[in-house]
Amino acid sequence: MEWSDDAYVLSARAYGETGAIVELLTETRGRFAAHVAGAASRRMKPFLQPGARVVAQYRARTSANLGSAQLEPVGEGPAALFDDPLALTGLAAAAAVAAGALPEREPHPGAFLAFEALSSAFALPDVWPAVYVRFEAGLLDELGFGLDLARCAATGGTEDLVYVSPRTGRAVSRAAGEAYRDKLLKLPPFLLGAQGGLGEGDVGRGLELTGHFLALNVFGPLNRPLPPARVWLIERLAAAGRL
Repeated sequence: MEWSDDAYVLSARAYGETGAIVELLTETRGRFAAHVAGAASRRMKPFLQPGARVVAQYRARTSANLGSAQLEPVGEGPAALFDDPLALTGLAAAAAVAAGALPEREPHPGAFLAFEALSSAFALPDVWPAVYVRFEAGLLDELGFGLDLARCAATGGTEDLVYVSPRTGRAVSRAAGEAYRDKLLKLPPFLLGAQGGLGEGDVGRGLELTGHFLALNVFGPLNRPLPPARVWLIERLAAAGRL
């Protein structure tokens, strides 16, 4: 079995004296693990960080075996964010969420494109936290648990949608949800479209929303908590006044 594909590094753990088992988010094959020889070398370490863009050349004796891969870096990758620790934390969180949420060896090209868009957004400090929320919402959609924000679940109307049902993921209008507002999740306007705008507190509300459904539909059924890297991201965004 042999293939070549564009990919992002999601994680790398040491294996043997000089190798590593590297998890990749590939463009056409989804999440894929491979053994990378010489991963401990000074040359290779920089592009085995979470979020690094690579071209992977993969080979295995059979499709059932763990194969080996040769990786070639594309662009600067995480090194471009060394002067922005908060953005690096966001990149690590995105990689950890993707690694934990996506099934192995199942194509999810939408997840790759969402990761690609988020990676580009880290160059824009005022924008990327909202794009990160959209990335998690996109992952939910890719996995079949997308939020239904087109119309109110109770009335069918499309105006003044400000809540989301924590059970169904469907939008609820202000009027229909007023009596239950303490039990509903807040819907930040920027998730409704590009014209929604980004207000104070919207990133925090967005992360609460996507985190709820990631825990309910993805990580909970696997008996796993949300990744620590995501918790650290929220803590650091809060400390920076970015939620």
